[in-house]
Amino acid sequence: MSSSRVGLRLAACLLNISEARRKYIVENIAKAALLDKNGKKHPQVSVLNIFSDQDYNRSVITIAASVDKLGLAEDLVRHVPGCSVFLFGEADLPEKRSLVQRRKQLGWFTRRDVSALQPDLGAAPARRCGLTGVGASPYVMNCNITIDSQDMSAGREIASAIRGSNANGLKGVQAMAFPHEGKIEIACNVESFDDQEAAEISEDFQHVSYSVLGDQFSYVSPHYIEAQVKKLASDWGIGTKGRALVGFTPQECKNCAEYAIKENIGEFWKIRGGVFM
Repeated sequence: MSSSRVGLRLAACLLNISEARRKYIVENIAKAALLDKNGKKHPQVSVLNIFSDQDYNRSVITIAASVDKLGLAEDLVRHVPGCSVFLFGEADLPEKRSLVQRRKQLGWFTRRDVSALQPDLGAAPARRCGLTGVGASPYVMNCNITIDSQDMSAGREIASAIRGSNANGLKGVQAMAFPHEGKIEIACNVESFDDQEAAEISEDFQHVSYSVLGDQFSYVSPHYIEAQVKKLASDWGIGTKGRALVGFTPQECKNCAEYAIKENIGEFWKIRGGVFM
């Protein structure tokens, strides 16, 4: 996020946790983000949103704060016993390896012995504690499109076709197919990329551009991602059942963060709809 009207340099953190069905646990974790190590409330931190998915049993908590309050990786190492951190994206200097690259290197989705892995920060990994990924990006959100099918092979083909790693895919998009509520969900991470030549909104509405501290970035529009998934699904004779966005546009995030911190509203997620929707 760029410098704000409240005189702060703001950043946002998307905290992914493996819990959604016990709401009180999710909210207690969100409230913990508002406190310092002495249990006092940070005046420059706000939880903007909580998204929970019962089927996946996971939640995404959006935290906004002044930049100097977001030393997340170091705080995890200091305060969480046994925490093992690996870095990706802009946090992984100088390599800047993507989340996909790091997951493959670490065997993230396999049942491997993690104790032999060397973390970037923290203790040697233990199965009880698992691994924690910490990354940085100018902008990231999730755009998930559900196709009206239970055919996982179709889902995988569609996800593969739109991935940025595919020669004809969508730049900055990472996609996977998952069973979800009896259908197949094409789950996409949408990241920004540096593109000085991009127009504010391209003619085909594929890319949206924005500026952070004078640097120009672009990302693929969720509307365009949905249109591409619809087109690919139709080739299989399949329709779509809707789209879910997890996160904000850069401007939405900036507006919410500025308002919440200016008004000292830590639990902004509880009133967000009444203010901005």
